[in-house]
Amino acid sequence: MFLAMPSPNEAVLEQMSRAFEPWVKEKLAQGAYLGWIAEAEGRVAGSTGMLLVDWPPHPLSPNSNQRGYLLNVFVESEFRRRGLAQRLVEQCIAEARRRGIRVVTLHASDAGRLVYEKLGFRSTSEMMRVEREEGT
Repeated sequence: MFLAMPSPNEAVLEQMSRAFEPWVKEKLAQGAYLGWIAEAEGRVAGSTGMLLVDWPPHPLSPNSNQRGYLLNVFVESEFRRRGLAQRLVEQCIAEARRRGIRVVTLHASDAGRLVYEKLGFRSTSEMMRVEREEGT
């Protein structure tokens, strides 16, 4: 997924991959990460994941202590424009609803923004600060 983005830093992506694998295995075992894989023509065509995040009750969801965070939404280029990303995200939303999770968030790429907006996602006032790692 990240290799498909403009100007990927392959060294950083390799480092991230080494750290991601044990992280995702642990989260899967804990039931805190859920994943969906779509197949087409006998191949993996796309996938997505949802991290179940502990979150205090909030005015948007006063009776819930979790939020869903969508991540790793990706469709291989030859399978795009077929509604696959939308169906994958719909599966995540359905699972969140089944679990009583009312708030689902994500960070949208420009390419994915229209898909998410069609499914009811809206921009928020969220901000982010990223501390630089030593050596970068």
